[in-house]
Amino acid sequence: MASTYSNLGIELIGAGEQTGTWGTTTNTNLGTLIDQAIGGYTTVACTTGTDTTITIPNGATGVARNMTIQLSGTGGASTNLIVPTNTKLYFIYNNASGAVTVKVSGQTGVSVPAAAKMILVCNGTDVLIAENYFASLTLGAALPVASGGSGVVTAAAYSVLCGGTTSTGPIQAIASVGTTGQVLTSNGAGALPTMQTITSFAGTVTASSGSTISDGTTAFAIGYLAIPQNIQSSNYTLVLIDGGKHIYSTNSGAQSITIPTNASVAFPIGTAFTIVNNGTTSITIVTTSLTVYQAGTTNTGNRTVATKGVATCLKVATDTWFVSGSGVS
Repeated sequence: MASTYSNLGIELIGAGEQTGTWGTTTNTNLGTLIDQAIGGYTTVACTTGTDTTITIPNGATGVARNMTIQLSGTGGASTNLIVPTNTKLYFIYNNASGAVTVKVSGQTGVSVPAAAKMILVCNGTDVLIAENYFASLTLGAALPVASGGSGVVTAAAYSVLCGGTTSTGPIQAIASVGTTGQVLTSNGAGALPTMQTITSFAGTVTASSGSTISDGTTAFAIGYLAIPQNIQSSNYTLVLIDGGKHIYSTNSGAQSITIPTNASVAFPIGTAFTIVNNGTTSITIVTTSLTVYQAGTTNTGNRTVATKGVATCLKVATDTWFVSGSGVS
């Protein structure tokens, strides 16, 4: 009588069959094949752009019967692991350098990204993802942006008023300052500047220019409501977030404040800052490789701010500034 086999290729012994040899078959079933199906772990090498076929042979060990399969090799586009139509679970660890699709021949299957670990199931037709629901998910550490997260564990709330409606949601602070396309939510060194809240704005923002936004009828000023202070009493080079601030000095010796070139710090045209000298010696405004005019004159070059002097510096072109004030020479 021909042997019959289960879904996992385990030989089924009929009544009165295999006299004198059934023990060998049983040992193979229990000690090898079932063990492989429940706890087997094997490695399969994959090559980019090719199919790698694994099988579950009847009555003998087979790669596809293993519960856990670790993929190695290159992976990538059109790289497939072909499994038989036998219904079973697969724990797949893709340790290849690219994605590998696990599927039944001629079917769609599931693409397993490089470094991913997934639970898959063959339903007799194709391979599917075995789970799609988690009761809860708590992050013990930040989920990186590259993995689909926000890079934070928790986030504070913000409120935005637009068109008469307030929306609330999470915000994320950034580490760098002045990078194109980023919004400054923290300067990394202290409290944020005082911000003005627009308490009534029922229209739609249709234009923005400089320091105002407009709904087509009314312009609303934005920015600092005062002139924040940056205390510096030794040599100092201005940075992007100094725009709109005053540099306050109580020096007791020679001090220089350097305006960097546009190539070093790209201050927007219209940037202004004020130097207030409440120290005991004069301050030199260093203007190397810049054109810096003393207001009301054609004088250029380094400028000096005397004790108790106040100097305002205004950027009018790429590397051109004007300096004005009391005690400026």
